[in-house]
Amino acid sequence: MVLRGFLGRVLVVGLGALTLAACSSEAPPPSGAPPAQPGQAAGSPQQSQAAFRELYQELVETNTTASAGSCTVAAQKMADRLTKAGYPAADVTVFVPPDHPKDGGLLATLPGTDPAAKPILLLAHIDVVEADAKDWGRDPFKLVEKDGYFSARGASDDKAMASIFVDSLIRYRAEGLQPKHPIRLALTCGEEGGDQVNGAEWLVANQRDKVDAALVLNEGADGALDANNNRVSLDIEAGEKVYQDFILKATDAGGHSSIPGPNNAIQNLAAGLARIGAFTFPVEINDVTRTYFERQAALHPGEVGDAMKAIAANPADAAAAATLSKDPQYNAMLRTTCVVTMINGGEAKNALPQSVEANVNCRILPSSSGPKVRDMLVAAVNDSKISLEPRSPYGPTAGIPPLSPGVTGPIEQVAGKLWPGVPLIPVMQVGATDATAFAGTGVPVYGLSGMFEKPNDSHIHGVGEQIQVRSLYEARDFLYELAKLYATTL
Repeated sequence: MVLRGFLGRVLVVGLGALTLAACSSEAPPPSGAPPAQPGQAAGSPQQSQAAFRELYQELVETNTTASAGSCTVAAQKMADRLTKAGYPAADVTVFVPPDHPKDGGLLATLPGTDPAAKPILLLAHIDVVEADAKDWGRDPFKLVEKDGYFSARGASDDKAMASIFVDSLIRYRAEGLQPKHPIRLALTCGEEGGDQVNGAEWLVANQRDKVDAALVLNEGADGALDANNNRVSLDIEAGEKVYQDFILKATDAGGHSSIPGPNNAIQNLAAGLARIGAFTFPVEINDVTRTYFERQAALHPGEVGDAMKAIAANPADAAAAATLSKDPQYNAMLRTTCVVTMINGGEAKNALPQSVEANVNCRILPSSSGPKVRDMLVAAVNDSKISLEPRSPYGPTAGIPPLSPGVTGPIEQVAGKLWPGVPLIPVMQVGATDATAFAGTGVPVYGLSGMFEKPNDSHIHGVGEQIQVRSLYEARDFLYELAKLYATTL
């Protein structure tokens, strides 16, 4: 996943504060508790949790990096668990994109009783970013439990959610659940990039019927903890910014470096990059961000809170925008952002450059568009010697899926049994997840994990990636009950 936690949040209008009964997460299994066998129903809550931990460890310790791992192997291991739990082979499929034998994924279905009811789709990616043992000081693909944390590459992103979904299907089968809606699991590869095939995109393009759903539960939003481990909010993602790369390019005839002329492709491009760096996209406040700043203002007394109130009341308030823009996250909520991420050019150390280009990475608000952003960047560069073109075709904007009572009601019901007094806050992701694969399909995708974390505590994509043991087990309870409730009542 690209961005998680508190710093990716934008409140969506339409949902009031939620008072979430005492925490009922299962306690860790006592030492000596007999472990449940993989794929088999456990006889007690302790055994059930022990079986889940074993499943989680197996998935985390299966290397799924682009360089040395295999998502197909991981998918097959999870498929084996489901078939051992009693799922017929017809309901468990490991799919492998052609010519990419290591980039496979898993589709599995618990059938529903209503032939007309679309599935509840549980979506999680099983690929992970690279991890070097020299940097970690140990094997990053060995799960370590220490000081209340699980740590390993993928311990959080996104194998925690993937493990919970597989475990949930095993539990549903063991209890004989017959929901109205089918409950379908999709474990996919390639979300993190690394030249792997993006499984979510591949399924939408090639097996669209398999991922057509009443709603999708995906990563993208967690819960927030303060420094004292108190729960601050539970988040649900509803909408994402749009990812778009542009190629900024300058060319020249070149020549011998001992005879420089008036033009130099590198210098011209550098001047254009400086103008992009100095350019700020205008503030765009909509119902989503307006409500976010209105409600967050009460949590931020002082200058920042005052600025939040002001920008919500008047988007043209330049002083308020300037105050909030000092924080990179608030800045990303207020406007589209574009930043230079790569540069390449020149042919030789003793030759005038003939061509040089830079990659400009943009994260575009749903209210804007790729062509509109390109036009604004071209105007900012204002140099006919520099071209600016999209690196890939413009994609559709997913927009913000509706947060109707049918969506939020089950969350309120389940979360209310776990976390009293914790507000539910819908958010818009300023990064990106596999929800982008569903843009333009009409399938509503919501990011919701129930995993609480402190700011900057999970070390996603970095050394020492981790998740609190308590958070993982609570999220297991939460997502298990939530998916079941959606499937029986939606």
